[in-house]
Amino acid sequence: QIQVVESGGGLVQAGGSLRLSCEASGGIFGVYQMAWYRQAPGKQREWVATLPRQGTPTYADSVKDRFTISRDKGKVALYLQMSSLKPEDTAVYYCKMQLTTDPPPQTMDYWGKGTLVTVSS
Repeated sequence: QIQVVESGGGLVQAGGSLRLSCEASGGIFGVYQMAWYRQAPGKQREWVATLPRQGTPTYADSVKDRFTISRDKGKVALYLQMSSLKPEDTAVYYCKMQLTTDPPPQTMDYWGKGTLVTVSS
């Protein structure tokens, strides 16, 4: 059974930094695209950044030049380095991984349950 777990959230002052981690475990055969999303209180979930299996990462305009998405190729892990944090970055941050399992042989998206980031002004 696949499990995706985020960690690293917490309370930070505006201008500070945090590093989020996301690790997957279970019967993983392959890893494709991975991404971070976030959901602020009272708002819909929004896309933050994507790391393709090959190619360059892409970022939402609201976080470009402040956040960096990366992965650990030695294990199924995804990271989000966040700097120059703003109060409007306050949200629950979710990791999404496109994984192939075998058995059964299938590729699908797996989500974690999220980690809360609170940025105080």
